[in-house]
Amino acid sequence: MKLVTGREFDRGLLGYRCWLELANGGRIELPVGRWADGCDAGDAVLLDACEGPTLDVGCGPGRLTAALTRRGVVTLGVDSSPVAVRLTRRRGASALQRNVFARLPGEGRWNHVLLADGNIGIGGDPDALLRRVRELLKPDGDVLVELEEPGHGVRRDHVRLRPDPADGRWFTWAWVGVDAIAEIAVRTGFRVVWTTSRGHRWFAKLARA
Repeated sequence: MKLVTGREFDRGLLGYRCWLELANGGRIELPVGRWADGCDAGDAVLLDACEGPTLDVGCGPGRLTAALTRRGVVTLGVDSSPVAVRLTRRRGASALQRNVFARLPGEGRWNHVLLADGNIGIGGDPDALLRRVRELLKPDGDVLVELEEPGHGVRRDHVRLRPDPADGRWFTWAWVGVDAIAEIAVRTGFRVVWTTSRGHRWFAKLARA
């Protein structure tokens, strides 16, 4: 599995306009404004579902990690980018520079794991990621996932960030439509508790099967 190193998204984390270039020449604009801003109505779907210790995987600049911390929820942001960790800590929240597949604090004891902003695509293998997330959760914990709109199914592609970062390297990413999450959940030991939308954003809550 080819994982991002942490540098690929730094330009977007800092608020600069950027996009993912696909292997076929297409491109997907990244919502860098949302990453850097305060939380919106879509984020509230995720925040309101977190009532205990929460791990924010791929926390980026930390808007969700910080918002939960302000609510009094014990929260740790995890990101492979040192820029993301620095920005999250600057917001007054806790963050750790670590790959989600590496050893993490509190394994098996988290109430919730957040996969917001398309982070279900980390590594280009949603099944492998959810199996790893299952190891992080307590037995009655859940994962809160942001998804693509219905009709997208599951898509994997080689992408690179544009404008070029330092090396412009290609890495693998995935996208999962809300209509495809139930099948993935079954394969990875979860069940879908609910799906919902807010504006143009789609979400699901998965619990252990």
